[in-house]
Amino acid sequence: MTSPESGGKARYLWPLVLIISLFFLWGIANNLNDVLIAQFKKAFSLTDLQSGLVQSAFYFGYFVFAIPAAVFMKRFGYKAAVIFGLIVYGAGALLFLPAAEVQKYELFLGALFVIASGLAFLETSANPLIAAMGPEETSERRLNFAQSFNPLGAISGVLIGRQFILSGIEPTEAEFAAMTPEQVNAFYEAEAQAVQMPYLVLGLIVLVWAAVIFFTKFPPVASAQAARGEGPGKASDFLALFSRPAYMFGVIAQFAYVGAQVCIWSYMIRYGQYTVDGMGEKTAAAYLTWSLVAFMIGRFIATALMGIIKPAQLMALFAIINVGLCLVAVLLPGQTGLYAMAATSFFMSLMFPTIFAMSLRNLGALKKAGSSFLIMAIIGGAVLTALMGYISDLTSIATAMLVPTACFVVILVYSLSRAGAMDSPISSEAAPTNTSAP
Repeated sequence: MTSPESGGKARYLWPLVLIISLFFLWGIANNLNDVLIAQFKKAFSLTDLQSGLVQSAFYFGYFVFAIPAAVFMKRFGYKAAVIFGLIVYGAGALLFLPAAEVQKYELFLGALFVIASGLAFLETSANPLIAAMGPEETSERRLNFAQSFNPLGAISGVLIGRQFILSGIEPTEAEFAAMTPEQVNAFYEAEAQAVQMPYLVLGLIVLVWAAVIFFTKFPPVASAQAARGEGPGKASDFLALFSRPAYMFGVIAQFAYVGAQVCIWSYMIRYGQYTVDGMGEKTAAAYLTWSLVAFMIGRFIATALMGIIKPAQLMALFAIINVGLCLVAVLLPGQTGLYAMAATSFFMSLMFPTIFAMSLRNLGALKKAGSSFLIMAIIGGAVLTALMGYISDLTSIATAMLVPTACFVVILVYSLSRAGAMDSPISSEAAPTNTSAP
């Protein structure tokens, strides 16, 4: 005979599967952007600054809705926030269809802002809900297991973009000059519309997932009453944080980290195309895919190393290595520089959760407000990607790699400043998923 306890576990296994799948779904959306930058640059004849606005629009959506999403979750509960986030995410994906029909880059940027707005609700609610759906003593294991699907989604996003969006057709200036105006227009139209089918399928899957969650019975912890302990914190808490210099340095470091990660992944295809002779967009996208695999592997290895090396010291070591790798990409553009650029992902893997956990140390009642600021720091992905694009337009994509180089210097200084204050290991499993990446 099945005990009530075991029956309850089986009853809520399906809701747990549904929520874990969200980590995969937002991983796809995040890293499809890296392909979109290359695609839109070709489809709309954009500068690097203009193509980088893909990430600016996307991460600005996260920034704007980080706190509103937490307020919504606190008022209506985890399940309602997940459903609302999925509906907004799906609607944003479907907006790619009219944007492609009229071939307006600005409409694509608007659609990306809508997608990111929905993801802000998903990420704000899914992390604490996973932790709450089961025994407290195994919450970190559940969250770590759920997070493992995020890099899988990220890799899938790049693979989907490489297979179904990037055409591999890259006419030279001479070939463009030989085309008739009708042929040029047909080329641009085909490239703009290449995004329609992938985003149509993605949007429909996300909306179906929202419907499935709506009709699925969730445990009581998903209710509004259970979520009232969560939220962004009181207004006075935010003001109090400005008197915590160690915490504020952590926010700056997080801003720098997200900026570095998004810069490198966003422009890796561009770097390969323009520094390696004969490299096409599909081949360059393969380097990005393997870079994300390295990121996933690095996360597990870094977590293991934290058992024997203080997290701040390990992050300082990884930051030094990435400063060196970025300088190789600056000084040795070409195949060597591309290998170095791709290798940075392995050493980035521990940075987001480690900065997050170290920054919240000893905040006490200010932790909720502190978490909100740290999530808002992902605006670095919007600001610094645009800056890298601007520098690339003025100089070269290799020189523009100085932007992530400077970011890793900031992280190095932060790590060294915290090394003396950290006496015990920090588990990266306890921190939320990296909202900009796997």
